[in-house]
Amino acid sequence: MKFGSYSLLLALILAVVLAGCSENEARNKEENVAPRPAAVSNRVPENEPVARVASQVEPSVVQVNVRAIQTTPSGDQGQEGLGSGVIYRKDGYIVTNNHVVAGADEVNIAFADGSTETGEVVGADPNTDLAVVKVERGDLPAAKFSDRDDLVPGQLAVAIGSPSGYQSTITSGVISGLNREIPQQLSRGDTSLVDLIQTDAAISPGNSGGALVNRDGAVVGINVAYLPPAETGAENIGFAIPSDTAISVADQLIETGEATQPFIGIQPSDLTPETAERFGLDVEAGVVVTEVTPGSPADEAGVRVEDIITGIDEQEILDSGDLFGALREYRPGDEATLTVVRNNDEQPIDVTLDERSAE
Repeated sequence: MKFGSYSLLLALILAVVLAGCSENEARNKEENVAPRPAAVSNRVPENEPVARVASQVEPSVVQVNVRAIQTTPSGDQGQEGLGSGVIYRKDGYIVTNNHVVAGADEVNIAFADGSTETGEVVGADPNTDLAVVKVERGDLPAAKFSDRDDLVPGQLAVAIGSPSGYQSTITSGVISGLNREIPQQLSRGDTSLVDLIQTDAAISPGNSGGALVNRDGAVVGINVAYLPPAETGAENIGFAIPSDTAISVADQLIETGEATQPFIGIQPSDLTPETAERFGLDVEAGVVVTEVTPGSPADEAGVRVEDIITGIDEQEILDSGDLFGALREYRPGDEATLTVVRNNDEQPIDVTLDERSAE
C-alpha cells in the first residue's frame, strides 16, 4: 500500500472513531440530562410559588468546597473557599463557576441530602466563567436546564446556593434585565462577562455557581456575580450566566475538556423604535455597531460603526441577546452572513468567525 493511501485510510479510521465517540457522548447526555423539571413536593401549598420552585430544584444544588495550596515566602500555605454548583447530569457532572474552582488542589462536593463526594475538575472556561466538576456517583438528581431564550424582565426568579456556607439558601426576586455586561474588574475572572441575566434575587459570596430558576422549576441561569453595595452603592444587583450558554459550554467541557466561543469583534448596542424614529431609520430593531475591534472578523469583513445588524444567516436579530444567542450555534472558523442596514440600505456581509480569547 502506498504511503498516501495508507495515510488516507488512517484518517478515515480516525474520523470514524471520533464520530463514534461523539455519538456515544450525545447518547450519554440524552440518557443523563433531566428531560423535565422535578415534581413539586406535595407538602408545599399551591399558593407558594417560591417554595414550590425550591422543592423542585434544591436537591440539585450542591455546595462546592475547595482547597488550594499557595507558595508564599513563608512556605506553602493552604487556602479554603466555597461556592455552589448545579447537577447537570445524573451520571455525576456538575456545573459551577470557573472562579470557584480555579487553582483548586482539592474539590469536595456537599449534596443537599448531607452526603459528600470528592470531585474532579474535568474542564473550565475562563471566558464564560464556567467549569464542570465530575463525581464518581450515579443517579444524581439532575436539574432541568432551560434551553429556551424566552425570559422577560419582571418574571419570577429564584436563586439557590450556599451564601457564606449556608447551604440550600433560597432567595427570590425577578429578572431585572437581560443582555447585561460586567467589566473585568468586577467579574472576579480574567475577562469581562457579557450577555448576562440581571436579577434582584439576593446573591452573595458563596452563591457563585448556584442556580437561578424560573417559575416552572427550570434552571435559567448560573449565578456568577453581584455588585457589592459597600463598593458600588447599588442594592440587589446580581447576575447569572444564561442556561443556554451553560449547556453549550458544559457539553464541550465534558466531551473535550475545553470550550471555544466564536468571536465577531463588535461592541453592540440595542436599537430601539424611539432611536430609529429619531434618526429616520427604516428599521425599528436590531444591533447597532458602536465599535469594531481592529483586525477582528467584523473589521476584515467590512463591518462599520453605525451599521445595524438585523440578521445572521436565516435568523432574525432584534437585539444583542438575539445576536449572542445566535452565535452560540457557531464555532470558530465557521462562516456566517450578516444582514446589515447601512444608510437605510440592506446588504449582506460574509464574515468568518474567530475564537474568542482572554481579554
